[in-house]
Amino acid sequence: MAVYILGLSVFALGTSEFMLSGLLQAIAGDMDVSIPRAGLLISAFAIGMVIGAPLLAVATLRLPRKTTLIALITVFGLGQIAGALAPTYEILFASRIISAFACAGFWAVGAAVAIAMVPVNSRARAMAVMIGGLSIANVLGVPAGAFLVRTARLLGYPGYRDLRLALAGLAAQQQSGRAPAVTADIAVDDPVADVVAKLAYDEQQTLADTAAGLDTVQLGAAVTALATARRVDIYGVGASGLVAQDLAQKLLRIGLIAHAHSDPHLAVTNAVQLRSGDVAIAITHSGSTGDVIEPLRVAFDHGATTVAITGRPDGPVTQYADHVLTTSTARESELRPAAMSSRTSQLLVVDCLFTCVTQRTYETAAPALAASYEALAHRHSPRTR
Repeated sequence: MAVYILGLSVFALGTSEFMLSGLLQAIAGDMDVSIPRAGLLISAFAIGMVIGAPLLAVATLRLPRKTTLIALITVFGLGQIAGALAPTYEILFASRIISAFACAGFWAVGAAVAIAMVPVNSRARAMAVMIGGLSIANVLGVPAGAFLVRTARLLGYPGYRDLRLALAGLAAQQQSGRAPAVTADIAVDDPVADVVAKLAYDEQQTLADTAAGLDTVQLGAAVTALATARRVDIYGVGASGLVAQDLAQKLLRIGLIAHAHSDPHLAVTNAVQLRSGDVAIAITHSGSTGDVIEPLRVAFDHGATTVAITGRPDGPVTQYADHVLTTSTARESELRPAAMSSRTSQLLVVDCLFTCVTQRTYETAAPALAASYEALAHRHSPRTR
């Protein structure tokens, strides 16, 4: 029985190791790093295993085996907790190395214990149990990671980290006896005044985060392209489609030829006509909306200057973007399908683009704005019979 417990422990440790392969894209997005850099977390664990196994096997040679195993699996667990709560990539990387050393030591000592506790003619079977635990972990670990990401998205969370934080918050609420959360820190029994105050605070934080993270060099390059553009196409669907329409209307009022497309077929049809000197803008909070990525790719292939406004700077949409403008990565929830915070951050970026382009083209933009105001003035005045 003890051998099977060791095999189960190796399975648990191995699953934790291999599961990361199915979480790479989610981790890259959560930590704002590239997927290749996220992949280094796997390499770090592998190197830690190679170095840690012989070192810890020798270092723990004279220590009690049971105490050593308990200590190693405790260190491994603490390393996993630190990684799960890591606010930065560097801390997550360090936690992987620590966990790898503990895992390697557990494997080395555990294998020796498994062999020592059975008769000579059963040692091969004992090792088979140990290796079997690791082999099953290899088979189940990767799909388990992908399953977690899919589950998180089905529940309305952009990634696994957002789901993890929500679960942690729910556990804390249950322990404190508070009412369950609705959105952010809003509870179902909050009065209207509190809901307004909390949402206002959330919007303010979103604007501050977006302003702090916006790359002004990329913004300036996008403004330069827009200021001299022959034509501007803007792609967005759902809530992002509303933002696309807002930008198109703003640009039209300063004399630029701009069109917003929420129909994917029409978007691609128009993108085919773009050339050098034109600008295509894709707006997608997730960075992975296919109906937005496809027309941007077509525009990119035809020589247009392309811009992506996204909350995921390493998302697929950025592959076809000459300039990337990053918005705040606010969590969408089932109760906020329009993604208020993500839309707010997108509108801030749109307003920055419009204002800077207006500055850059003031000699032509000012008369165009005046003309548009004058043309619409009668619609804002009381009608007389």
